[in-house]
Amino acid sequence: MNVVDSSGWLEYYSNGANAAFFTPPIEDVAQLLVPAVCVFEVYKGVLGQSGEGNALRAVVQMRLARVIDLNTPLAMLAARVSLELKLPLADSVILATARAHGAVLWTQDRDLKGVDGVKYVAKK
Repeated sequence: MNVVDSSGWLEYYSNGANAAFFTPPIEDVAQLLVPAVCVFEVYKGVLGQSGEGNALRAVVQMRLARVIDLNTPLAMLAARVSLELKLPLADSVILATARAHGAVLWTQDRDLKGVDGVKYVAKK
């Protein structure tokens, strides 16, 4: 199973320098989990950059995979992860989602570099 963080989705949609790194996990929807907080961040980012039509198309694509809502046990795990790694809320929820489901987290977020279970690529 895979989780792609919000920066990876935005890189993919903008065809950025690291888009190829994120393409395999994003396009393998049978093995892809999407934390609901990623839907928020990606919708907001695409909406602000290229309008509602593109933002809605992004959400439709994200929903082809399994969207994971934030529930109480996941929120508690995310709080532990946040304290342990000194991560902000969204990063903690995304990493906790990956860990709770035994998934690999794909990211270009420097805060997650070197963390177990994370595939990291430096942002170009």
